[in-house]
Amino acid sequence: KAAIRSEVAGFRFDTPIGKDLKRFLSHGIGLHHAGLLPRYRLLIEKLAQAGLLKLICGTDTLGVGVNVPIRTVLFTQLCKYDGTSTRILRNREFAQIAGRAGRRGFDDEGHVWVQAPVHWVENRRAEAKAAVGGSKKKATKKRPPERGYAHWNEETFTKIVSGAPEPLTSSFEVNHQMVLNLLSRPGDGCAALRNLLVDNHEPRKNQRQHIRRAISIYRSLTAAGIITELDQPDELGRRVAIGVDLQDNFALHQPLSLFALEVLPDLENPEATDQEHALDVLSVIESVLENPGVILAAQTNRLKTELMNRLKMEGVEYEERIERLNEVRPPQPLAEFLWGTFDVFKAHHPWVGEANVKPKAVARELYETGFNFRQYIEHHGLKRSEGTVLRYLSEAYKAMVQNVPEAVKTEAVHDLEAWLGEVVRQVDSSLIDEWEKLRNPELDDHAVATPAVDQRPDITASPRAFRVMVRNEVFRWVQLLARRQYTELAEVSKSADQTWDRQELSEAIAPYWEEHSLIPTDAHARGNEFFVFEAHGQVGQTIADPAGFHEWVIDAHVDLAASKEAGEAVVYLLAVRRL
Repeated sequence: KAAIRSEVAGFRFDTPIGKDLKRFLSHGIGLHHAGLLPRYRLLIEKLAQAGLLKLICGTDTLGVGVNVPIRTVLFTQLCKYDGTSTRILRNREFAQIAGRAGRRGFDDEGHVWVQAPVHWVENRRAEAKAAVGGSKKKATKKRPPERGYAHWNEETFTKIVSGAPEPLTSSFEVNHQMVLNLLSRPGDGCAALRNLLVDNHEPRKNQRQHIRRAISIYRSLTAAGIITELDQPDELGRRVAIGVDLQDNFALHQPLSLFALEVLPDLENPEATDQEHALDVLSVIESVLENPGVILAAQTNRLKTELMNRLKMEGVEYEERIERLNEVRPPQPLAEFLWGTFDVFKAHHPWVGEANVKPKAVARELYETGFNFRQYIEHHGLKRSEGTVLRYLSEAYKAMVQNVPEAVKTEAVHDLEAWLGEVVRQVDSSLIDEWEKLRNPELDDHAVATPAVDQRPDITASPRAFRVMVRNEVFRWVQLLARRQYTELAEVSKSADQTWDRQELSEAIAPYWEEHSLIPTDAHARGNEFFVFEAHGQVGQTIADPAGFHEWVIDAHVDLAASKEAGEAVVYLLAVRRL
């Protein structure tokens, strides 16, 4: 235990799951699953390799590319949920995990155990207890298996152990980024693409489908102006030019990235503010990312809980409440616009197939609520899925950088992009650091080196991103004032030198409520014209009252030293006053 304490001294356990993880580690127990942040998983692997952990509770992530010495593997069950249904483990999956028992160079033998199904054990215990008691009552009611169960027994275990691993199947796919990468290589990219389409492990039938898809993608990229055929090869021998009018780091990593590229120019709306336009750009980008099911489920559950509480207070009948709850969906900004434009897009691009846009608001919700990463996780109860949230935000950031043309990037879009990147870096910079190395191979390792696990990047090093974080925090106070949640505002805005209570805040804003019926919190109210952030840390946020007087302000101060230490904007409320 002393060795573990020494190893984790100074490590940042600063997310909701971090407290639990630190407590488990103090007893020599580790966790390892995809829902953990990468830095937590790396710490677990480091401690395990040093022989400091007695037990690791994990999923099959432990069986893939992780060099961890494990003497004994215990399966709690032989079935898993694969994203579609619950099924029995395949022979290859079982062998991949079981093979971790007894690592060469660490152990001279390994053991693999499988627990019997829980309901089977409980039923045997109940039968044994009844037999000992000599009860002549009717047979004890058997406990059914839990939901999400696929039946297995000792015979299943024996069959998996003795069975041969299933043959590997090719997962070769043709997408836009593959085509762009091959065409942008020095030399004849078209010939390289042709060779790849016929020299792979796919059966001939599938190869023909890939060839047709590649042709459709090539034509769509040409029509969109992303690739241009050259009369003569350029100095590198390439026969096409890639992204002449696009940024150098342009990429199309998502299957529907081309849709985002085509629809973004159509977002121009003279009536929309810069903030509204930037958020709409983010919504288009989010619509082409894969749905993070666990996050959308958490959003839906929270909306249902809030709706149920409101309907109960209003005295709505039970049947109507249930009917209303069934209609709840997670936030889907621009849904009608995106679905309508995608129908037109799909008609001209047959390679789309059954794919469709997926409107959602995860990164947008994080921005609009003013939460930091930790607060967002707590708000939705996602502490077991922090890694999933971070990966999604990382993908959204990469798409903002690489998919949004420079012509569309206004100052507000640049602000949003910088903020999103800094959010990811402050939580765990490893994902973006590795991506930066791949994107800029000419940079040396020191230029984008991953910081030590117990360090975080200086949050004030990016003035643009830090300014957005401060603005979001102060605007969250505006939202709390608008909802008259003075107790919560007093809690989040206090400092060591000055504290607020509900009564003081209520009295400070009372004259405003005598003159106005609401405090606007829309995109217009969030505009840069209502926010002032001076170099020495003084902050002013004007309340955009409905009458347009703009005479009420929130005064605040940013503690730069504390912000660097905490990795988030540390802002203290000074006053709520009339000018």
